[in-house]
Amino acid sequence: MPLLMLDLDNTLVDRDAAFRDAVTAFLTEHRLPDTDLTWVMALDASGYTARHDVAAAMTDRYRDTVSTTAIHALLDHGAADRVVLADTSREALDKAQTDGWTCVIVTNGRTAQQEAKIRHSGLDQLVQGWAISEAVGCKKPEPEIFHAAADAVGVPLMGAWVIGDSPHADIAGANALGLRSVWMSNGQLWAQDSYQPTHVAEDVATAIDHVISAPR
Repeated sequence: MPLLMLDLDNTLVDRDAAFRDAVTAFLTEHRLPDTDLTWVMALDASGYTARHDVAAAMTDRYRDTVSTTAIHALLDHGAADRVVLADTSREALDKAQTDGWTCVIVTNGRTAQQEAKIRHSGLDQLVQGWAISEAVGCKKPEPEIFHAAADAVGVPLMGAWVIGDSPHADIAGANALGLRSVWMSNGQLWAQDSYQPTHVAEDVATAIDHVISAPR
């Protein structure tokens, strides 16, 4: 049974859009300037800035108007409570499973937060399992997390495909293991010289369709 390994944030779900909605609501609730949305999103850097650094910066900026509890609630639950799985993505996952693929999520992040996204979006009903860096004890692109994901669903890693939006975490990780990959470009241009994805797609549904139609 072929194995399809999928990134979560900004691949299966639009994490940035969900976080942007949460920040907008946060600013409105606390009567903060709308223009601070740009500052918070840049600080967050699509979730790549360490949570404690984001929390510290926001606490320093809003110490006179917002409690640390409210800031931590935004960072812990804001995106997780708002992520949505697009119908096209749901249909592509259904098609992959019908075609005999085993789908597993491989994601960096904290276990509670990432599992909340998986369950809130309904992905727990559409994939066979997941591997989260905090639980595994290592992060993409380290090979151990990909091996852990394959072990979680009981399917050999050999011959697997990897789909993700991060050149470093997803595509370099796949390349190091000799796996085929699809890079979710999200409108960006590929800028790495030392490795390349097998294929480039604009969205995850198109990426999945390419994988299941490719020669096995």
